[in-house]
Formats: sequence, C-alpha cells, structure tokens
Amino acid sequence: MKRLAAATLLIFGLALPAGAATTTKRVSVRDDVFVPSSLTVQKGTRVKWIWKGDDPHDVVVKSGPQDFRSDLMVEGRFARTLRKRGTYRLLCSIHAPDMKMTIIVK
Repeated sequence: MKRLAAATLLIFGLALPAGAATTTKRVSVRDDVFVPSSLTVQKGTRVKWIWKGDDPHDVVVKSGPQDFRSDLMVEGRFARTLRKRGTYRLLCSIHAPDMKMTIIVK
C-alpha cells in the first residue's frame, strides 16, 4: 500500500508543469512593525501576512504594480500572490508613515 501511494505521488509530481509550485513568504504584522520590513521575491510568489500583536492593523499598497488592501484586523491572516514585477510600497493605514514595508518582485 505504501509503495502504491509513493508511486502515485511520484507520477502526479512529475505531471505538474514547471513553475507550478508557488513559493510562500511570511510577514509578521506586529504592533507597529512589519517583520521583515523588506522582501525581494520572484514573480508568482505568495506573500502571507500573519497578525501577531494586540493592536489593529491593515496591509495597504501605497504604490506598486498591483493594488490590494486587507481588512483592518487584530488577528488573522491575509495573502496575495504577486504576479506583476516591480516595487510595492505597503503600509498600515492607521500607523503610517512609520509602519511600512517594501516588496521588490523580480
């Protein structure tokens, strides 16, 4: 049974097109800071923000090739797959201009 399961996984793994796997980068949304405050990723990378503090925050694109905005949250997660190359400047709308981050997509 284990051999059948392993063979099935191998066959399906080989059948996936190149580049089908998505890389995920995590960002902690802490009280008044994004950690890390800057990232450089490849096009198609999924970025997941995870709330870890006590204060409400959001993730807002101030400038960049894609526009998105999370809800204002105290806990939870928010994710976006970055499909366009360029520089994304993000902030928390409540704690700007100090709570900011930059993502460069190559």
